[in-house]
Amino acid sequence: MTRLADLLEAPENRLEADADIEAIYELCLERGWSDGLPVIPPTAERVERMLAYCDRPWGEPIAAIPPRYGAATPLRLAANAVMAGCRPQYFPLVMLAIEAMAEEPFNLYGIQATTHPCAPLIIVNGPVAQELAINSGHSAFGAGCRSNATIGRAVRLALVNIGGAVPGLGDMATAGSPAKYTFCAAENAAASPWEPLHVELGYPAAVSTVTVVAAEGPHNINDHESLSGKGILTTFAGSIASTGANDVYHRGTPVLAFGPEHAATVASDGYSKADVKRYLFEHARLPLSRFSEENIARRFRAKPDLPYANASLDTLVPMWQAAEDLIVVVIGGAGKHSAYLPTFGTTRAVTRALKDRDGRFVHSIEELRTA
Repeated sequence: MTRLADLLEAPENRLEADADIEAIYELCLERGWSDGLPVIPPTAERVERMLAYCDRPWGEPIAAIPPRYGAATPLRLAANAVMAGCRPQYFPLVMLAIEAMAEEPFNLYGIQATTHPCAPLIIVNGPVAQELAINSGHSAFGAGCRSNATIGRAVRLALVNIGGAVPGLGDMATAGSPAKYTFCAAENAAASPWEPLHVELGYPAAVSTVTVVAAEGPHNINDHESLSGKGILTTFAGSIASTGANDVYHRGTPVLAFGPEHAATVASDGYSKADVKRYLFEHARLPLSRFSEENIARRFRAKPDLPYANASLDTLVPMWQAAEDLIVVVIGGAGKHSAYLPTFGTTRAVTRALKDRDGRFVHSIEELRTA
């Protein structure tokens, strides 16, 4: 008897169902086990193929997912990855993203239960992005790429099916976001004039990482006219300044996703990533008077960790709490567009490197194949 067969002896790990794929889809909808889209039936054979890329005990939790705090075992995660349409090679990144989101600074409970429309954005860096053909170019945040779509969707299904983030019950987002179907992209390191995110964070270039960010959907920034780095950053600052973003009064880690053409122009004028962060922190600001009286009283003057208790209405308010909080990446293809992604606030991005169970860096997904 295989390890999987042993696990399936437990009634909670199996369900007898009609083999008809439409009947299984209807069953998942009735039980709240779907994102509303059709799913691949997670049969024992399909789940076992997924687990061939898992080098840890299949029945031992790697995280507890709120608000239900369900045990995210590799077995349960593999079932959700099958349902999402993942190839087995994608599965290590699904587990890595779940582990990263379970870290305390990410605040997964708040993210799952909030009325804010944030969703966990998964940014992949390093050799695994090419190995798995994760899209970093045209439409990287959009449709058309199996790895992006199914890795992000597997994470979402796990948040629902294991964590209990059922809309209106555990997930209280007022309007929600299409990013809650799937939200995964690789950084376009080949088109970036700067060091990629994982290298900026201290990882070797040959290491693969996943960074998770509790982000809103991309807010497009269009600038086809500026010919200088300062011109483009001026447009960015104006696009980013908003009275309704959570990062203004809660400390988060918003993302600025440069299109390659904008990044090339800004870098050619001598701006480093750190320069971009400082410039936008100083210039993406609004006077306190632009906020409502109630928000000034409750969100600014009443918060002891913000310096506005006695500030005049002319005081300029930055759009996040510290220059270094901004995450700068290059994502996308040709075209003079970039994107800004505010966050839930009260959350910090978390980056985890792909390692084996003994803590050694993994340079290829195939190193994790166990069967």
